[in-house]
Amino acid sequence: MSATPLLLPFCCPCSAVIACARPSFDGTTSLAPPRSPSLSSALISPLPAVWPWDMVNAGPLKVSPMGFGTWAWGNKFLWGYENTMDESLQEAFNFAVQKGVNLFDTADSYGTGKLNGQSELLLGRFVEEFPGSEWSQKQIIIASKFAAYPWRITAGQIVEACKASLKRLKMKQLGIGQLHWSTANYAPLQERVLWDGLVAMHKEGLVKAVGVSNYGPKQLLRIYDFLEKKGVPLISAQVQFSLLSMGTNQMTIKSICDNLGITLIAYSPLGLGMLTGKYSYSTLPNGPRLLFKQIMPGIEPLLQSLGLTSRRRRKTMSQVALNWCLCKGVIPIPGVKNINQVKDNIGALGWRLSTDEISQLEYAAAQSPKSMVQNIFQTK
Repeated sequence: MSATPLLLPFCCPCSAVIACARPSFDGTTSLAPPRSPSLSSALISPLPAVWPWDMVNAGPLKVSPMGFGTWAWGNKFLWGYENTMDESLQEAFNFAVQKGVNLFDTADSYGTGKLNGQSELLLGRFVEEFPGSEWSQKQIIIASKFAAYPWRITAGQIVEACKASLKRLKMKQLGIGQLHWSTANYAPLQERVLWDGLVAMHKEGLVKAVGVSNYGPKQLLRIYDFLEKKGVPLISAQVQFSLLSMGTNQMTIKSICDNLGITLIAYSPLGLGMLTGKYSYSTLPNGPRLLFKQIMPGIEPLLQSLGLTSRRRRKTMSQVALNWCLCKGVIPIPGVKNINQVKDNIGALGWRLSTDEISQLEYAAAQSPKSMVQNIFQTK
């Protein structure tokens, strides 16, 4: 945790009150009775959701304990993106930053077809047009990932990919430059090129720090050792991590990260929406999320446990699922497409599940015969 100030939109004269009663996400304190989790009444308060003491050290960076992912920004195939959504996306982005969230994850491949890179283009515009203070604007940390396309076969091409991302983002330096996936499973010779490119972009000052995504335990240790010898610290590792994705692989990766001081970033922390409570087998989402039909019938014990905990805590199921991630010491980056989703998700901040509640949720997850399908690029 850090004591560095972050995105406080006001100077509160009631420091004595803050010292003895921490405000929650909806402006109440632990001394006040709990409120309903309905979004209509939540998060209208000027208080930030992320306070200075909440910030997490990630290498040289200070990041909010939860960030937001932007996979859906530009993706028509899976998420039904249309450019008419841009105003809603910008509203969501502005609100998140105003509430103290400063980490946004993207990738040069986010988007579909001609819209590849659209997520970065939108983020660049949103940062540039952010209506808050210049200081708040400068606290925003963008983490982008570079795809291991088969035609990227030299370190210089990886560096050029980073420069192209920076151009779309209208930035001179990325917060975190990440390899989107490892090629160890199918093109091991390309893997060293990717690593050399990561070192080169760091040496050129194009990124403040470097990270990886979809690296399994063995490959994570290999790249950590490689980068350490080059004098480049590996500060983050992204992996699919949630109550639906807490298998041996994920927990081994987490243990490695904990031991080596690598920040674990959890993508798909809500299981593509399956842990939000919005869906059941009879009310599946539109579009090609076909795995819902395979998984939903088998996760009823987990959904029931989430529902019970959410009612007891007066939180939403999404907030409970995200809080489980926070209790595990990882940084979840749920995807958001509108301000209501931002409001709901940041309601996971400012409180903690009990040890018994965590155990009950994990027991229910273990009783579910189906778990989340893992990324096909995930290595061993």
